[in-house]
Amino acid sequence: MRQKIESVVSVLQQALRDFSPVCFANSLGAEDMVLTDLIARNQLEIEMFSLDTGRLPQETYDLMQEVRERYSVPLKIYFPDSKAVEEYVTRNGVNGFYGSVEARKSCCFVRKVEPLRRALRGKRAWVTGLRRDQAVTRGTLEISSFDADQGLQKFNPLLDWTNRDVWAYIRQHDVPYNKLHDQFYPSLGCAPCTRSISPGEDIRAGRWWWEDPMSKECGLHVTQSPSVAHGTGVQAVSKLRENADESASKVEAKQEVSA
Repeated sequence: MRQKIESVVSVLQQALRDFSPVCFANSLGAEDMVLTDLIARNQLEIEMFSLDTGRLPQETYDLMQEVRERYSVPLKIYFPDSKAVEEYVTRNGVNGFYGSVEARKSCCFVRKVEPLRRALRGKRAWVTGLRRDQAVTRGTLEISSFDADQGLQKFNPLLDWTNRDVWAYIRQHDVPYNKLHDQFYPSLGCAPCTRSISPGEDIRAGRWWWEDPMSKECGLHVTQSPSVAHGTGVQAVSKLRENADESASKVEAKQEVSA
C-alpha cells in the first residue's frame, strides 16, 4: 500500500509541476475521498470542486459538509444553470431522463457537463478518481493523457487501484465516506439514477440501470473518439464495512459486491 500511495502522490506532484494550475473533480465517492485525503495530507496546491446537480442524495450532501469541516482544502461547489434546467424540465418533464438515452444524456449535460466546463475554465490539468475496473467504458484510460474535449491534461492517479485498495486506505486513515456505500450502493450519482445492487452484480449495475452498459456514462467521461475513454472522478465504488460479528457468509457476499 505504501508504494501505491507514493505513486499517487508522485503523479499529483507531476501534475502540479508540469501543468499548474490543477484542479480535482471530487464526486465525494470512495476513490475521490482517498484523493481528498492525500491532497490535504500532502498539502498539495490543487483546487477541489464538486458538481451539485440538484438531484443528489442527502447522504452526499452530508459528506460534502463533513469534508468542509474536516479538511483545510476548500471544496468549491458548481451548480447547473437554472434557466437550462427549467428549459429541460419544460421539454422533458421532471423525470424525463427515464424516457430515452438521449433524454438522459441531455439531463446529464445540463446538470453536469456544462458546470464542469465552467469549473475547468482557466486550468491546465484536472485530476479524477477513475479506475480501469469500474466499467467497460473505462478500459482504455491512462494515468495521464490529453483531454481533447476539455483542452487540458487529465490525470487518473488511482487508475490501477483495486476496490480493495481504496477501502484499505479509507480504513487505515479513517477517511470519511458516503454512508450509502454501507447500503450496497457501490457507484453514486444523482438519486433518481442510482439504486443499490445485489451480491454478484457489476459495481455499475446501479447506475442508469435501465440502459445498456455501453451507454453508462454521463458525458463527463467519454471523448468524441470511440477508441479512447477519458474519465472524471465523479463515481464511487462499494464500501461494505466488515463487522467482526458478521458471519463468514455475509462477509463473502459483501466482498462479491465490491469485487
